[in-house]
Amino acid sequence: MQKKSKKAGILVSLHDDVNEIRLLAESNDYHIVNTFVQHRDHPDVTSYIGIGKRDEIKEYIATSEEDISVVIIDGTLKPSQWFVLENYWNVTVYDRLRLILMIFKDRADRKEARLQVRLAELQYERPFVRELIHRARSGEHPGLMAGGEYQVDDYYEMMKKQMKQIKEKLNHIRKQRHLRRHHRHHSGYFLVSLAGYTNAGKSSLLNVLTDEQIDVEDRLFSTLSTTTRKLDQSHIPILMTDTVGFIQRLPAWIIDAFHSTLEEIKDADVVILVVDASDSFSVFQRKVKTSMDELSDLGVTNPVLVVLNKTDLISNEQVDVKEQFVSAFCAGKKFDMVSISVHQHLHLDELLKKLYSLLPQLYQIEIQLPNTEETQSFLSWVYEYSRLEDIVYTDKVNMVITTHQQIKDKIISKVASLKGNVIDMKQL
Repeated sequence: MQKKSKKAGILVSLHDDVNEIRLLAESNDYHIVNTFVQHRDHPDVTSYIGIGKRDEIKEYIATSEEDISVVIIDGTLKPSQWFVLENYWNVTVYDRLRLILMIFKDRADRKEARLQVRLAELQYERPFVRELIHRARSGEHPGLMAGGEYQVDDYYEMMKKQMKQIKEKLNHIRKQRHLRRHHRHHSGYFLVSLAGYTNAGKSSLLNVLTDEQIDVEDRLFSTLSTTTRKLDQSHIPILMTDTVGFIQRLPAWIIDAFHSTLEEIKDADVVILVVDASDSFSVFQRKVKTSMDELSDLGVTNPVLVVLNKTDLISNEQVDVKEQFVSAFCAGKKFDMVSISVHQHLHLDELLKKLYSLLPQLYQIEIQLPNTEETQSFLSWVYEYSRLEDIVYTDKVNMVITTHQQIKDKIISKVASLKGNVIDMKQL
C-alpha cells in the first residue's frame, strides 16, 4: 500500500510553544516547513496577526521552494479573520479547532462517534457559513468553505435541519447508554471510567487490566468511541470504560457534541485519570490542569484516581516532583494517586489496591453455610460478583467475602435460603 504523501504547511502562533499544534498538523498528514510567531497578548481583531507578519507570510508563500498548501493558525479564528487571511494569502487556512475536527472525522469508526463528529463539524461551520452569506449579500461572492453544490443560503438551512436530526439520534443513544449503565449497576457492577489527556496510555492500561487486545495506536485521539470491558484482575465485579481523550482549549459546544460519551465519566463510581509522566514538567502541569478542569466541567463528584503512567522513562526524582505537584494541585478533592508503567507492568497491583479502596460502600461479610452442592453453586456465583477473601471447609463452609451494597443484600438473601448464618458484617 502506497504511503500517503504529506502536504507542506506553515504554522502561525502567538506564543513559542507550538508542540501540540505541530502534533495536530502532523496527525493530519501535513509537513510543517516553517513556523511564524508573533508575540502578542490578544489576536488582531481583523486578521488575527498584525499586517507586518501577514505580509511576511505572504512573501514566504510566494517565494518558498515548497508548494505551501495550508497555513495553520494555533488558535481559534473568527469567520471574518479566516476570510481575510484566506483571501490575502490565497491558500487554505485552518485554525486549531478545524485540525482537531479533521482528526476526529478520521478516527470516528462507529455510528455514535460519526454522529458526534458531524454535529461538532456543523456547529463549527455555522458561523463561517453565516459570514459567507453576509459577504455574498454584500456582493463579494465568496465560495463555500470546502466546495459544494449548494448555494450558501440553502446550505445553511440544510445544516440546521441536519443538526436537529443528529441531536435527536444522539439523544436516543444517550438514553440507551443511561439504561445500560443503570442495568449494570443494578446487576452489581461497579463502573470505572478511564479519562485523561489524549495519548496518555488509557487504552494500553485497559488492555492490561482487562486482559484484552483493544487496538492501541501512538497517535492523538486514537479512541473516540467508548470501549467497556470487565476487569480481569479481581472478583469484585468492575466494568472499565475507555473514553475520548482530553485536550486543552476545547469550546463547550465540542464537548457538548460528545455528551453521551462523556457521561460515562460523570456517572462512573471511580474515574481513573491517566497522565503521561514522561512529559516535561511544564507540559505535565498543563495537562493535569486541563484534565482536572474537564472533570470538573463534566460534573464529576466521585473519587478520582490519578495515575502517572510511563514512569519507566524518567528518574525517581522526576516522579517525586510530579507526584508532589499532583498532591498540591488536587488538595481538598476526593482523589488518590499512583505512579506506574503500563509498558513495564510496574506497580499495577498498587493501582488495583487503590482503586478498590475508592469504590463506594464496600462490605466484608463472614458467613457459614452447610457443606452441600447448593453451597458450591453459591460459591461460583460469589466468584462472579464478589471477592472471596478466605474459605475454610469442615462439616460447614466458612467464608469471608468482600462485596458492595447491592450484592451484599443478595448474599444475605441467598445465605438465608441455604439455611446458613451471617456471622459478622462490617463496612470497609
